[in-house]
Amino acid sequence: MKSIIDTYIKAPVEAAPLAVFRILFGLMMLLSIVRFWAYGWIDKFYLQPKFFFSYYGFEWVKPIGEFTYLIFIVCAISAILVVLGYRYKLAIIVFFLSFTYIELMDKTTYLNHYYFISLLSFLMIFLPANAYYSLDAYRNSNKAFQYIPSWTINSIKLLLGIVYFYAGLAKLNSDWLLKAMPLKIWLPSKFDTPLIGSFLGEEWVHYAFSWSGALFDLCIPFLLLNKKTRTFAFVMVVIFHVLTRVLFPIGVFPFVMIISAMIFFDASIHLKIIGFISKLFKIDSSSFNTGKVFKQIPTFKIKIKYGILALFFCLQLLLPFRYVLYPGELFWTEEGYRFSWRVMLMEKTGYAQFKIVNGDTGRWFYVNNSDFLTPIQEKQMAFQPDFILEYAHFLKEHFENDGHENVQVYVDCQVSLNGRLSTKYIDSTIDLSKEEESFLHKNWITPFKDEIKGI
Repeated sequence: MKSIIDTYIKAPVEAAPLAVFRILFGLMMLLSIVRFWAYGWIDKFYLQPKFFFSYYGFEWVKPIGEFTYLIFIVCAISAILVVLGYRYKLAIIVFFLSFTYIELMDKTTYLNHYYFISLLSFLMIFLPANAYYSLDAYRNSNKAFQYIPSWTINSIKLLLGIVYFYAGLAKLNSDWLLKAMPLKIWLPSKFDTPLIGSFLGEEWVHYAFSWSGALFDLCIPFLLLNKKTRTFAFVMVVIFHVLTRVLFPIGVFPFVMIISAMIFFDASIHLKIIGFISKLFKIDSSSFNTGKVFKQIPTFKIKIKYGILALFFCLQLLLPFRYVLYPGELFWTEEGYRFSWRVMLMEKTGYAQFKIVNGDTGRWFYVNNSDFLTPIQEKQMAFQPDFILEYAHFLKEHFENDGHENVQVYVDCQVSLNGRLSTKYIDSTIDLSKEEESFLHKNWITPFKDEIKGI
C-alpha cells in the first residue's frame, strides 16, 4: 500500500502534462463558447423561450435576459486566463461557476459533455495547473515549479477512466448488444456520410458499432494506462471520437475527449508540445525549468482540500448507481439516468397533450404546448417525467393567474422507447398539479411493458 501511495500520489513528476492540459482545455472551452455564440444559440436557448425547465434544487438558476450574454463573456475571458495561467486559481473558479450556471439555466440543453466539463473544471480548482509554463509562474518565481505530485495528473486520468468505463458498463444491456438499439434507428439516416454512408444501412454494421462501442469504452482507460498499448489506444481514441463527431452532432465534445486523453502520455511528449508553442510564439521556456518540486505542508486547510477531492471521487463512483434505489426500468422512468455516463443509449419520442380542468365545474380544455414551449423544449418534455411534472405546475400557475379557478392538470402522454410501439407513459387520471417533485419514485409513471436486461 505504501509503495502505491508513493508512486501514484506522492511521487514528484514533470508538471508539463498538466500545463499542456490546462492550455488545451482552456482553448477548447473558448472555442466552444465562441461557437455557441456564433450559432445564435444564446438567443435561441436562453432568450427566446418563455419558460425554462429547472434542475431540482436549482430552480433559482435562470437566464437573466440580455445580461445572459455577460455570463458567456465572463466564461470566455476566464477560459483565456486559464490558457495563459494568469491568476489561475481565480480564473478556473470563475470558469467553473459561470459554465455551470449556463448549464443549469435550462435542463432542456443537458448533455453529458457539459456535465463532464463542469466536473473537470471543478477538479482543476484543486490542481496546480499554473505551476509550470504559465504567466503566474513567470511573474512570481515562488509559484514556479517544474515537478508536482503525481496525484495531480493521476486525478484527471481517474476522472477520464470513470467516464469511459461507466459509459461501457451502461452499454451492457440487451437493447444495445442484442438489438443494436438505438444505432439501428440512427445509422441508416446517415446514408449521405462520405465513404461509409452506403454501409450504414447494413444490420451487421449496427451490431459492429454497438459491440465495438461497448468494448472501446470498457477497455480504453486500461489501454491508455499501459505504456505498451498507449499509442495504439490514442489512435483508437482519435478514430472513435472523430467518427462519432462525423455521425452525430455533439459539438466539441469529441475533441475535448481527444485532448484529455493526451494526459496519459509521458512528460517527454508534452515537453515537445511546449517546445513547439514556445517556438511559435517566441517564448523562452527554459526559465520555467527551475528544478523545484511543488510540495504542500499537510495543514488543516490542505487536509480539507484532500477531503473534498476524496468526497468528489466517491460521488463520481457511486452516483451512476443511484438508479438501483428506484423500481422499474431505468430507460423508461429515467430516475437516476442523468449524470451517470449513459451516453446515446436511447431513442425516445413522446406525445403529451395536457388537459386543464376546472375542479368545481368539470369544464376543461386542451393546451397548445407551442404557446409556451419552443420545439426542442416540447420534444424533450414529452418523454421525461420531471419535465412533464414541472410543466404541469407551470400550467396550473399560469391559468390561475389568468383567472381560472381550482385548476387541475392532466396529461395524455404516449412514449416510444428504442423502436417499440408507443404506449401510455403517465397515468392520465392523476392531477399532476398536486404531485410534488422530489427524489422519491414517481408512482404516476405507468409500468414498462417490456424488459431490458443488463446494467
